[in-house]
Amino acid sequence: MNGPKIMFIIPKLNIPVSETVTTTWLIMIGLTLFAYFGTRKLNKVPRGFQIIIEAIVDGLYSIVKQTMGEDKMRFAPYIGSLFLFFMCSNLIGLLGLRSPTTDLNTTLAWSLITFCMIHYNGVKSKGLGKYLKGFTEPVSAMLPLNIVGELATPISLSFRPFGNITGGMVIMMLLYQLLAFLSGLIGIGIPILQVGIPSVLHIYFDLFSGVLQAFIFIMLTMVFVSSAID
Repeated sequence: MNGPKIMFIIPKLNIPVSETVTTTWLIMIGLTLFAYFGTRKLNKVPRGFQIIIEAIVDGLYSIVKQTMGEDKMRFAPYIGSLFLFFMCSNLIGLLGLRSPTTDLNTTLAWSLITFCMIHYNGVKSKGLGKYLKGFTEPVSAMLPLNIVGELATPISLSFRPFGNITGGMVIMMLLYQLLAFLSGLIGIGIPILQVGIPSVLHIYFDLFSGVLQAFIFIMLTMVFVSSAID
């Protein structure tokens, strides 16, 4: 499988812009427009599109409250934005575009943000001395293992969604190639077998797995940050 292709090069600066970046821009624009038009005219009694917006916001805030506690609701906007961005990145493959989460740079960047949040909020909550002392618990000999465990966090967070989404994309590519080959064997010039047959796998790999991976990522983010604070 080839990596993301270069879409264009920024003149004079000679900076290549990959398919991952352009697709990410499209998702950002889409979510920005969704937020803008969804909050332009809010009514005390919700109706129409406002009902959908409020259902999404209430659902995300409820998840943060149940997972992190009411005293950590300040993280809800970030967690909600991360979930919507992550989910849209996974689902955009349904439109025939390459998902940004099939690029390890994307998932690693999100994981590093979570990694920084964990330690920043841990130090902010407990103080630098007490927080660093936690690496020596339950005994001082655990210090190297605790450090390795912390460094493994962004690696595991980034490779989990990357591996699942990329694996699904590879399987679907192989399936389409197989169906095109079978269409040729039975004497059909048009790969008609590609119509309808892959839909069930698309529902799993693109829809179910995409939403699931986004949910797992934000749940792990909330658990890690909450544990660092408490």
